[in-house]
Amino acid sequence: MTNAPRLAPIPVEEWGDDERAAIELGFPRVAPRILSTGPDALPASNAVGTLMHHPALAGPFLAHSAVLLEKPALGHRNRELITLRVAARTGSDYEWAQHVRMATAVGITAEEIDAVRSGSDASWKPLEADLLAATDQLIDSYCVDDDTWGRLAQELDARQLVEVVFVVGTYTCLAMAFNSFGIQLDPDLQQE
Repeated sequence: MTNAPRLAPIPVEEWGDDERAAIELGFPRVAPRILSTGPDALPASNAVGTLMHHPALAGPFLAHSAVLLEKPALGHRNRELITLRVAARTGSDYEWAQHVRMATAVGITAEEIDAVRSGSDASWKPLEADLLAATDQLIDSYCVDDDTWGRLAQELDARQLVEVVFVVGTYTCLAMAFNSFGIQLDPDLQQE
């Protein structure tokens, strides 16, 4: 990661109508708190502030991401295992820090987090091992191999299979963006 952002986040106070519309589309539940100046205001992350350089893209992308975050067909644990593996493989410090916090909140242990980062066997359940293998295969060759797909298809329905690929793709895209834009850790992530 660079020592300074290549694109500085745009502060909420400088957002115009397009940026406000983007956050309302992307995060309708928390948008009022992000746009608020009151005591219950929620700060916009450096990632969100940076994406606001292109609000027409940011709004739909954040809405897409919200589906994966709020209502994952795979479940929160499986999504976080995949996302952590993407962050580890892509060297995205920002994505890693955000998702370590989220993984911990859904019961993923420190030992499991370390195993995801190193790629070591943490006595994963068979489905978890296959999800991590699929993640690596998608990053390495842009396709889940036949054997891994077959095992996943025995455990997951079609909607979940689609989501595996979209979780890896979405978070790989975000890692590329975060790394390229030089997005810095938010103050609350630096403390952890």
